[in-house]
Amino acid sequence: EVQPVESGGGLVQAGGSLRLSCSASGFTFEDYAIGWFRQAPGKEREGVSCITTGDGSTYYADSVKGRFTISSNNAKNTVYLQMNSLKPEDTAVYFCTARIFGQGCPLGSSWYLYDYWGQGTQVTVSS
Repeated sequence: EVQPVESGGGLVQAGGSLRLSCSASGFTFEDYAIGWFRQAPGKEREGVSCITTGDGSTYYADSVKGRFTISSNNAKNTVYLQMNSLKPEDTAVYFCTARIFGQGCPLGSSWYLYDYWGQGTQVTVSS
């Protein structure tokens, strides 16, 4: 069974940092697009960042550029999202997702283009 598994969420004060991890069960990340989406209460799920693990290309939403960094360790089959300078508006459930049956790293509201999803991890940023 293909299953991304997230870890690393928690509660942090504004200006702080967290690192999320996404590991794989049932498949290898290499050559696929691995994305992070988030969903706050009452809001649509939105793309935050994505990496194509084959060539290492990275993509970011404008709202997180310069603050978040996505990376992958293919030997460990793990993708990371380093989140710095966190703001209260970053509060959401963060989901790791894999795009197996398509190409590229669509973000925005393109969550439906991704094939497998983790259970999500809560990130709460207090002001």
